[in-house]
Amino acid sequence: MKTRIETPSSKVITEAAERLRRGELVVMPTETVYGLAGSTHDQGALKSIFEIKGRPSDNPLIAHVEGPEGAKNIVAGWDERCDMLSAAFWPGPLTMVLHRHHDVPPGASGGRDTLAVRSPAHPVARSLLDAFGGPLSAPSANRSGSVSPTTAEHVASDFSESDAAGTLLIIDGGPCSVGIESTVLDLTTDPPRVLRPGSVSNESIIELIGTIEMSVVSAQDASPGTRSRHYAPLTPLALIEAEGLEAELGDDPSRIIIIRAGGEPGADGPREIQLPGDPAGFAEGLYDALRRADGSGASRILVVVPGTGSPWRAVRDRLERAAATGG
Repeated sequence: MKTRIETPSSKVITEAAERLRRGELVVMPTETVYGLAGSTHDQGALKSIFEIKGRPSDNPLIAHVEGPEGAKNIVAGWDERCDMLSAAFWPGPLTMVLHRHHDVPPGASGGRDTLAVRSPAHPVARSLLDAFGGPLSAPSANRSGSVSPTTAEHVASDFSESDAAGTLLIIDGGPCSVGIESTVLDLTTDPPRVLRPGSVSNESIIELIGTIEMSVVSAQDASPGTRSRHYAPLTPLALIEAEGLEAELGDDPSRIIIIRAGGEPGADGPREIQLPGDPAGFAEGLYDALRRADGSGASRILVVVPGTGSPWRAVRDRLERAAATGG
């Protein structure tokens, strides 16, 4: 069945909000990735999210709100640090983990007593939140563990064989401008922990609230995207240093597709995808590049390490998890 993609309009937003009130799901664009959204307070909708994605039941969801007042209705423990962080980074790609309000179903947080919450910057997501009038839980709108979607077409492709394909409404907000998932900061621990790096840097958080813990999380935690293997294409992927590329290509480079940074726009070759050389530009195009590589018929994907240091932390996290062989 053909999935329905609609250009955003007041009529479409109104219809989407009505669907959400009936316990149905809607795909909405955010600045990070497209999200499969359902009401945070509707246990049936939350169950549908897990079922459609094939998502493990212990993998928590992120609740999306318009701003701090909406967050305070669904979490406990909002404090001065939250005020400072939300003033600096909301709306935007920072997720805060706090204690879950007792009115919020456990399914919204993978059964945990914590809840992840953020305020998206994308105007379509904000219009939908306003029209719905409540929080929306929205993990990435793809099959669990695979490459996240950054266009409406990515979503339609992922769910084309799903039973939900004929009824799922996808609101097309264009390509996502950030392109990778939000930074997740757990404020229930002392010191706070970054569970998932993103475009809001650890350094910028430290400037506001002081010491945080920056350890790598490689098992399911209070944030999505922390399993050792995640964001992964079906085609085997290896992350390599530039000087090792020739050795990796071997005798039959025709079966390999290369993704690398620093190329000129439009300079892609038949077996190569080039992305911008800056961290933000690389991140914006990363998931689309992984999807293109996955559909190329190649037997392997080689990603040349794009950069080092803190500006590349989030990109490296996604690539290392995509290349991992464990669960």
